[in-house]
Amino acid sequence: MSREVRSDAELASALLSGDESVFSEFVQVFHARLANYTFLMCGQREDAEEVAQETLLKVFESIDQLHDPAKLKAWVFRIAKNECFMKRRKSVFAPQHELSLDDDLKPMRQIADWNALPDDLVLNAELRETLTRSIRELPESYRSVVLLRDVEGLSTEETADILEISTDLVKTRLHRGRLALRQSLEAKQHA
Repeated sequence: MSREVRSDAELASALLSGDESVFSEFVQVFHARLANYTFLMCGQREDAEEVAQETLLKVFESIDQLHDPAKLKAWVFRIAKNECFMKRRKSVFAPQHELSLDDDLKPMRQIADWNALPDDLVLNAELRETLTRSIRELPESYRSVVLLRDVEGLSTEETADILEISTDLVKTRLHRGRLALRQSLEAKQHA
């Protein structure tokens, strides 16, 4: 008997109503996504797994603070973002300083269209690994926007709300992040 998958809003409503039986379904839906996000944000598997677990615990502990069930995904990723930042401050793996790509992006004028990658290349495991490495190399400000918008599919407004920045800044960082990713992928392809 196949079980119907609930939407994020349905999961949130069930959690808000106190239905504890939905916790395992929630974990099943969100754990892999959180683990991927936190790994790419934190950069270390040990930190990422701990942050993903902490995020799930925080969600369960504070579910009553979710005011709009339709915004469950954005709310969960805001908690994950905050947990990542807290973990990075304490982590032995955290870099001493962040690099900026602003100066490196100035000469970039003729970048190929991001959508020009054929679907069969995107599915290639080697390309996925290269893309993962390139995302991890982005400065945190670009990496967080790219992950929330392009990987998690959140809207510009949701991303701005999670990161507590303006929508214009989200658009700018997304554009620069995509350009930097494209440049990194092209450099790795020709290496």
